[in-house]
Amino acid sequence: MAQPTPEQVREEVRAWLAESWDGELTVGEWWERLASSGYAAPTFPETHFGRGFNRALANIVGEEITKAGAIGPPSGLGYALAAPTIVAHGNDEQKEWLFRILSGQDAWCQLFSEPGAGSDLASLQTKAERDGDEFVINGQKVWTSTAQLCNKGMLIARTDTSLPKHVGITYFRFDMTQPGVTVRPLKEMTGRALFNEVFMDDCRVHESDILGGLNNGWAVANTTLAAERSSLGSGGGGAAGSAFPGPMQHHLERPAREFVGQIRTGGTGGGGSGMVDRLISLARQTDKANDTHVRQGIARLWSLDKIGKIASLRMRGGGASAGAPNMAKLMMSDMLRLNREVGCEIIGPDAMVMGPDTLGGGLVQEMTLFSPGPSIYGGSDQIQRNILGERVLGLPKEPGPDKNTPFRDLLVGTLKQ
Repeated sequence: MAQPTPEQVREEVRAWLAESWDGELTVGEWWERLASSGYAAPTFPETHFGRGFNRALANIVGEEITKAGAIGPPSGLGYALAAPTIVAHGNDEQKEWLFRILSGQDAWCQLFSEPGAGSDLASLQTKAERDGDEFVINGQKVWTSTAQLCNKGMLIARTDTSLPKHVGITYFRFDMTQPGVTVRPLKEMTGRALFNEVFMDDCRVHESDILGGLNNGWAVANTTLAAERSSLGSGGGGAAGSAFPGPMQHHLERPAREFVGQIRTGGTGGGGSGMVDRLISLARQTDKANDTHVRQGIARLWSLDKIGKIASLRMRGGGASAGAPNMAKLMMSDMLRLNREVGCEIIGPDAMVMGPDTLGGGLVQEMTLFSPGPSIYGGSDQIQRNILGERVLGLPKEPGPDKNTPFRDLLVGTLKQ
């Protein structure tokens, strides 16, 4: 299908917003309007509640939503990760899950990592055992962002130990509100608890909740991971506001106007263009704006941010290499470390103490404490480099068991399966 011109898209979106946006609507009412229009996820096909736009046209949609003083689509991992995975792998019935995501009715978390399966995710041991047309789930997940606020989860679990470890895995939509689910917060150095561990004891999922086919979950999970790495590398932003979807945060019942102008950072812990702008302002306040070293650091940050945005456009437009999401993830880690270094240089001794009465109100200090996290979550920096070496540069894999070895015959941790 031929793409409309940028001018046509801008005119159409402006006209629709003039007729449809009303800050007195509840967040839930507004998101339903936005999802029904196709402007919540304009790059999705029209058959999947989108408009079929390329990324450049989708950016125009976001720009116009911001200019109109409206809020964008729901924040969270349902929109960023689950939705593109469903578009790629879902059947006709499962595409209906998309509307619940785009209209904010469901909030999703990512049930991937385990205490013994983080960097080597395919060694996961959470079990899904068939019982009629259902599967019984037992296991533990960890580093699960916003699990305490979500009613749905993207779960990968082992369904066949007789198959190789990358094969006997299945991807499920999981009900986080059912009996047997226990969520425990994991407090960070910042004092917050973004991450959680999740225990599943005799929980159940229906076979209709399998995404991408039985024992094909690794391929589906890689779609989710690619979306995660590219979204982290791009730094988030756009028109999306900070209103959180799903029934647990109770944002759906509040007036949409309360969330206007609040921009999420895409999980970068304060990175992206928002942080660059704040550091520029802070440098001016502290008379560090003319310091050559500080200026060079800010210029490098600004350049990396713009390069990341361009790389994200290329990825989403289909013109990037296979390793682009991994490089984006590495760039995001580098930017957070550089944010920390430049920020601490600007505020000087205040970097050693916390509190709102310090220079910058404590933003730099919290970012400093958070900065090691991005080099670990979403696949550590070392794992990204291994992937680039093997899949892009063609370097040999590290020695290990034959890839066809059944999972039950592998040594995982200290236990033989």
